Amino acid sequence: MLQNISTKEAMWILFGLIGQLMFTGRFVIQWIASERAKMSVVTKSFWLFSILGSSVLSVYAIYRKDPVFILGQVPGIFIYIRNLVIMRNNERSRRAASAASNTRDM
Repeated sequence: MLQNISTKEAMWILFGLIGQLMFTGRFVIQWIASERAKMSVVTKSFWLFSILGSSVLSVYAIYRKDPVFILGQVPGIFIYIRNLVIMRNNERSRRAASAASNTRDM
């Protein structure tokens, strides 16, 4: 099967496989974090791997001109980015609340 493909095509397949490994790796990261915490945890690295994997897979899907694959990957990128923005905003709010609490305690 792979004997009759060009080097360029082989590189694209490798690129797509790397994206798929990153995308799958996010589940492994989330599983390990949840096991350690003994509760379901979604980490920042989960969302980063989601963005990276989905971006690579989107580029691969666009190269392959696969509309089903494109529609399956591209919208998720925006959702993953939004989750990182929400996490950042929550961290800022917690820091601000902690700083305000520390100021009152003095």
